[in-house]
Amino acid sequence: MPATSRYNAISPIERMPDWIRRPLGAASATERVQGVIREQRLHTICEEGRCPNRGECYAAGTATFLLGGPICTRSCAFCQVDKGRAPVPLDGGEAERVAEAVQALNLRYVVLTAVARDDLADHGASLFTATITAIRRRDGQVLIEVLTPDFWGGHADPDQGRRAQRQRLAAVLAAAPVCFNHNLETVERLQGEVRRGATYGRSLELLTMARELAPGIPTKSGLMLGLGETVAEVVATLEHLRAAGCQRLTLGQYLRPSLAHIPVARYWRPEEFEQLGAIAREMGFAQVRSGPLVRSSYHAAVEEAQRPG
Repeated sequence: MPATSRYNAISPIERMPDWIRRPLGAASATERVQGVIREQRLHTICEEGRCPNRGECYAAGTATFLLGGPICTRSCAFCQVDKGRAPVPLDGGEAERVAEAVQALNLRYVVLTAVARDDLADHGASLFTATITAIRRRDGQVLIEVLTPDFWGGHADPDQGRRAQRQRLAAVLAAAPVCFNHNLETVERLQGEVRRGATYGRSLELLTMARELAPGIPTKSGLMLGLGETVAEVVATLEHLRAAGCQRLTLGQYLRPSLAHIPVARYWRPEEFEQLGAIAREMGFAQVRSGPLVRSSYHAAVEEAQRPG
């Protein structure tokens, strides 16, 4: 039974508001991307996570590939991706098929993310490096952003775990993505309920490490709102991200994928997202996307084109 099954009995607090409107995008572009993904036997977080913007992004020629298979070793309470303690074996041809899909779709900006693979010795770091290499072998002009898990685990001793995490992160950064993204997802108080297997401090350390290891690669993080956080908690989280050197930020509304997932505590209004976005810019974030339907990879290609660093 899924770890989130206890949420089944919790009814939605209110009807979804009118401002939560999913852009449809071009049906032809959506069908084309979905067709190539199916043909190559790949996974995207756009589909696995039921992203509300996937039609718009497909129409713009952008997709976020999900590496490591469709089953995650962690059981975060918000995520639509399937969970399991015994993930499917790694697909040795995945990297090349992602590269083929990128070429077939003529994508110019690609986001690579992955399920957490705590069962692997490197926690999935090589999935990113192999795929980046495969894409660039075909077209060195494709811009690649990575959205990684925390690469933590496998060591009882915290110092050993931190060293292993740093080595895994260094390997990914050595492949020179144009942006390194790792999401905090929510405020510190709600981490244990929302992000099982991850910790607030560990994620901030990862973002700090990324700036230390590769200061020329912008770092990015994102939060979901609507899980019960307060404005003061969100502002404090943004301050912690800035202290970790984080330069780019996304703020979006959490939308409950099913009754088996953690419920929405409230829907933040568009003007509240605008206010938080203004606060973030005043704090010094170089790029901010803040709105009800904003997700981690939303308009990522635009961000890179406008990149100030």
